[in-house]
Amino acid sequence: MDFKRTDDGRTTTIEISGELDATTVSELRPQLNSIADELPAVVKVDLSKLRLVDSSGVGAIVALFKRVKSNGASFVVTGVNGQPLSIFKVLRLDRVFDIK
Repeated sequence: MDFKRTDDGRTTTIEISGELDATTVSELRPQLNSIADELPAVVKVDLSKLRLVDSSGVGAIVALFKRVKSNGASFVVTGVNGQPLSIFKVLRLDRVFDIK
């Protein structure tokens, strides 16, 4: 799993690539918590390079979503496809997240 963060004004973009699962999510959670603590106006999560996500990875993304929304900010997911999109649809997250 690779993680890249880009800040552009009040928007923070997070690009997650590779595999986000139980073995890699512990690397990502502290970074996601840090982003939520900074109270950006918009958080964009780019999953276009994410090949695989399991329940642990989904949990980390959902936790970030909840924190961002509770702060009144916008949360957008982009580029989700393949296996991650299938998981999002099974869990109906495609109806919860603003997916572009």
